[in-house]
Amino acid sequence: MTAASPAAIARAFVTARQQATGFSDYPGPIPPSLADGYAIQAEALALVDAPVGGWKVGRVPVPLVERFGADRLAGPIFTPTIHALTPDATGLVFAQGFGAAEAEFLLRIGQVPDPAQTSFTLEEAAALVDAVHIGLEIASSPFIGINEHGPAVTVSDFGNNNGLLIGAAVPDWQSLAFAEIDISLSIDGVVAGTGRAVSFPDGPIGSVRFLLENLAARGIRLQPGAWISTGAVTGVHEVRVGQTVVADFGPLGTAHCVIRPQAAA
Repeated sequence: MTAASPAAIARAFVTARQQATGFSDYPGPIPPSLADGYAIQAEALALVDAPVGGWKVGRVPVPLVERFGADRLAGPIFTPTIHALTPDATGLVFAQGFGAAEAEFLLRIGQVPDPAQTSFTLEEAAALVDAVHIGLEIASSPFIGINEHGPAVTVSDFGNNNGLLIGAAVPDWQSLAFAEIDISLSIDGVVAGTGRAVSFPDGPIGSVRFLLENLAARGIRLQPGAWISTGAVTGVHEVRVGQTVVADFGPLGTAHCVIRPQAAA
């Protein structure tokens, strides 16, 4: 095994996550394609004992969509990092790496797809969902430059995910009216970004469809109850330890946390 291998890069990321350390240089050659990034992610998944309780879906920057052949990317969310929001909720970031908070709609899978199915309509994707909640994704990686080298690098370290905070349920979610609500995210009382989920290609259900097809192509099965974090509605907002994050979902409520350092496993 050489330092250039997907396995070596995966081990560097997993070890740094377990030790809660950080680094400023990518631990190998930059993966040139999303397929290469997912190959590293697969190697890393094999090194982690914790079950996968969900998946994050992120946007590929528009200028890079044609080059990488996709408008979204995916990464696993491990069950021990998924928590219901409480008054003293914390978001854990790698203090020596990259950390951000994202306001997201979280969709729960109630019925798993037929493993033989590889493509889905929006209607078929929506039919597998049994709940929608507001929440926060904590995006963090030991690699401080995780978001500066394109989506294949982001994919290679679990999609830059380090947790999911689940807030209140969205009533009447089947109407998809929630995607039209104006949302804002503030850090220490200052608005960092605003947006609507309807701005996503095909909205949040489009993120579900993307994930279903992505996992099918990779031979990965969704489990009942899996959460899908469908994308950063107001943007990816960098945070530091000690800061307070509040996402305002209007009539649906708020989601908040204090940023704390990730401890070693």
